[in-house]
Amino acid sequence: MDCSAINALPDRGSVDDAISKTLDHVDKSIAGSKAFIATFSGDTLKLVVLPEYFLTSFPMGESIAEWRTKACIEMDGAEYQRMGEIAKTRGVYLSGNAYELDPHFPDLYFQTSFIINDMGEVILRYRRLISMFAPTPHDVLSQYIEVYGADALFPVVETPLGRLACVASEEILYPEVTRALATRGAEVILHSSSEVGSPRPTPKNIAKCARAYENMCYVISSNTSAIHHSPVPQNSTQGHSQVVDFKGQVVAEAYTGESMVAHAMIDIARLREARSKPAMTNLLARQRLSLFKSTYEQDDFYPEDNLISETGGIVTPERSHFMSQQTAVIERLKKRGVI
Repeated sequence: MDCSAINALPDRGSVDDAISKTLDHVDKSIAGSKAFIATFSGDTLKLVVLPEYFLTSFPMGESIAEWRTKACIEMDGAEYQRMGEIAKTRGVYLSGNAYELDPHFPDLYFQTSFIINDMGEVILRYRRLISMFAPTPHDVLSQYIEVYGADALFPVVETPLGRLACVASEEILYPEVTRALATRGAEVILHSSSEVGSPRPTPKNIAKCARAYENMCYVISSNTSAIHHSPVPQNSTQGHSQVVDFKGQVVAEAYTGESMVAHAMIDIARLREARSKPAMTNLLARQRLSLFKSTYEQDDFYPEDNLISETGGIVTPERSHFMSQQTAVIERLKKRGVI
């Protein structure tokens, strides 16, 4: 679906109006898609995945504080209430991605992927863990775990549709994120994304198939078809919404423009059968994770708690903070001879 950037809007009231129009469009699109699928194939639409930051688009020069005030939504806000109504009315599970406030971390915001069930309830909330220029739970890890517990980092929810989990945007490029979810039972990865459209193999498209195959899970990926009212050419993000099965095969994919073509049956019974067979192809059961423990305990890479001050307070960073963190990592890796 298309996304409408709110960066140039003058005030929060205008932003709220734009978000409301977007949600009206979501409702109509789901209703129309469900009706068409039922008529065309006789199947019932039960799960919808929306693109990354579909309500607002992304920051373009705004500071953390500015974006928090201008674009972020409350965990129990009107936007979630409206999406809950849509999910319940249309009889679908609804997943998407938004910039979200958290009362436990009032000086920050998190990019959140969510799942709403067909009763209108938010049943899963995943906060993006790897981001280049935005705060994440990893940046305040000790305090985040103190509030929510370690299980909140990689949540998986049991549903009649299977065990669902979310991966946000470019995190599909990081095998560890999807692997962490798969080892917690995830069978279907819901991937809200906003990515380049190209006829060439793109990094994210390659990664979607790899993550599905190596973890024996479905990947349902939803891309923005255009971003309007942005200084970036609006059709830079196109296509690549797709359903990848647990063998790493793309079974449905949309072309450019708004589309519901990327829909397919999710065969959880067949996936579970494959995961239960002793075989060379059962990659999930063949994992020897203890081999890699020392590798992942190295502390020269990106540091946790980098937004917690020496006195225990939360630092509201400038965007430049994240670049300086990465620069420091590169220097440490050079000293070790890794780079």
